[in-house]
Amino acid sequence: MFAPVYLDWNATAPLDPAVREAMLPWLDSRFGNASSRHEYGRQARAAIDEARAKVASAVGAHATEVIFTSCGSEANNLFVKGAAALIKPGVVAISAIEHPCVREPALQLRRSGWTVREIAVDAQGRIRPDDWKAALAERPALVSVMAANNETGVLQDVAALAAEAKAAGAWFHTDAVQALGKLRVDFRALGVHAMTLSAHKIGGPLGAGALVLDKRVELAPLVAGGGQERGLRSGTENVAAIVGFGVACEQAAGRVETEARRLAGLREQLEAGLVAHAMKIFSAGAPRLPNTVFFAAEGFDGETLVAKLDRAGYACASGSACSSANPEPSHTLLAMGVERDVARGAVRVSLGRDTQQGDVEGFLGTFGRLMQELNNLTAVSVQH
Repeated sequence: MFAPVYLDWNATAPLDPAVREAMLPWLDSRFGNASSRHEYGRQARAAIDEARAKVASAVGAHATEVIFTSCGSEANNLFVKGAAALIKPGVVAISAIEHPCVREPALQLRRSGWTVREIAVDAQGRIRPDDWKAALAERPALVSVMAANNETGVLQDVAALAAEAKAAGAWFHTDAVQALGKLRVDFRALGVHAMTLSAHKIGGPLGAGALVLDKRVELAPLVAGGGQERGLRSGTENVAAIVGFGVACEQAAGRVETEARRLAGLREQLEAGLVAHAMKIFSAGAPRLPNTVFFAAEGFDGETLVAKLDRAGYACASGSACSSANPEPSHTLLAMGVERDVARGAVRVSLGRDTQQGDVEGFLGTFGRLMQELNNLTAVSVQH
């Protein structure tokens, strides 16, 4: 089977071998429902408790603060909608570059009388201090600012933002899905009220996520029923996926510093090669994830480039995998003030634990040849 070099780790990561090994018994002989009182159920409950402790340890939280969900999108919705359901309608403030699974539920709150305030970012994709202050002056009840952008990789100063939001009387949430496993993430040090995580971005299984929640924050559940997860997320637990999530967190936390340094070196090599091909690197002047490069070939369509790179043996993306069905230019880039024609040429390359120097070198060589071919075709069409 044709298997392109995988350079789309921000979309999802291949299952870590240690995670697969840990999950296998829970897909076979250990099949109990964690709510059952017999031995099979007790084994499942113990496995969930152990996984919860591992997830909590990876992010400096207490196990009782971890609420398992089916994915990061559900966790984001649980905070935004769950918190809003128990508060008098007011202002919910979100950054202008939030993932759709924060932005869309926030917009849905308008039906319940809420006002959505988008916080502007600068040309690098960082929260603009002046607009941040203006947003806080509106006394928002809820604030959500992502820790790391899934497209540009830009990092926000979450700890400082959370402290100021708290002082203004707001509950502060951060989507840390992209930060987990790529940087050290500490729930307590960040000082947030809630934080979203996802398993499949760090080598865990699809179908497992978590909301880490300060116990002082009350939420209304999105899913009511059997009362699992402190009554905040009813439904029979996916034990295999939760076990895998715990091991993935354990693995990622153990190698985060060394991997961050290694990937940052590969990113620098990749960006130097792209600049040599006259590519525009987005957010190059801001602190970013060590594995993420978002660039544009001006005058060319990003989707076309991604398709050609895929056929040439390199799998990357034109933006967020979660909104790939949307043909519109990146919402993040437009919020940064990037012109629509330039944004349409955007391509994202994201590196991961299996990425080697040879992969980066091969990508740059292939990319250079493709650009030469496209430039030649453009020149011929202009002549005619």
